[in-house]
Amino acid sequence: MYELKTLLPQFDIKLPTCMYNLKNVSLSADPTTSTSSVSCDDTVSVAIRQDKIIQQLQGLKTQLGKIRAGLGICGKTVQHTTAFQNGRLKEVPLQDIVINGHPNFIPYALLALKNVWRALYTVNVKTFTHSTMADIGPAAREFEAEMDKIPVNNALPNINVTLIWKNCEHTEMISSPTMYLPIYGEVNVIRYLGRVGPAEYRYEGSPLCNEIDLVLDICYQLLRCSTHKAQVAMVRLLDQRLKQQYFGGSQMSVADIGVHSSLIRIPTITDKDLTPALLAWRKRAKLVTQI
Repeated sequence: MYELKTLLPQFDIKLPTCMYNLKNVSLSADPTTSTSSVSCDDTVSVAIRQDKIIQQLQGLKTQLGKIRAGLGICGKTVQHTTAFQNGRLKEVPLQDIVINGHPNFIPYALLALKNVWRALYTVNVKTFTHSTMADIGPAAREFEAEMDKIPVNNALPNINVTLIWKNCEHTEMISSPTMYLPIYGEVNVIRYLGRVGPAEYRYEGSPLCNEIDLVLDICYQLLRCSTHKAQVAMVRLLDQRLKQQYFGGSQMSVADIGVHSSLIRIPTITDKDLTPALLAWRKRAKLVTQI
């Protein structure tokens, strides 16, 4: 037979010092009286500690007030960054963003948005070349030249974009100067700019919000296709989503920007692979985006 050890060891159990000690009320003579008295004592002790904490917070608030007064800092609370001016919503400049892109995968959406938003919003793009790139190639240089042709209107709300040609696998956007949290993919960059750009192109409150996101998802899959057959299948899905003049309805949206840029980035997709509806849409998109 197996020998069973006793449940209660004979040696003393050493309790850890990091645990709270609970009062033992079960050994008292009168459980009802003991429980009520202990509960009352605990309530009083909690109230005393709470008053002490409130006094400490009040003292800390007083110290901060003296420091603020000594430094000459305004005591008003932080105001919102948007305000109404002359009956219209006043826009404020956004945080500068950095986009790392490979010259073989040019983010034509930046050029398209800069042209489409010319009268509404300024996308100020400056390009630089990383040390990992010996030569950016003629296509990227032509892209830079087209960017420089578009004038910058400082009177309009704007966002500064630094485009760095870099030997990277995916187009990535960095919006925070303090932490490296990249947003991967040109389509997701379009989503970001569509949310912070002019109000006419912010689609989150639009009834076609889900439709626009679906079209952008198809663009993301299209850019990741490895075979021409898979690319043509994605083009067929885009044709099914084109139900009006544009993918966003009767007016151009960021979905059209995403589709137009994606088709430019894939030269293997020719006019033969596009349906008559997509060909007609592409002509209209070229007139607006000018690329």
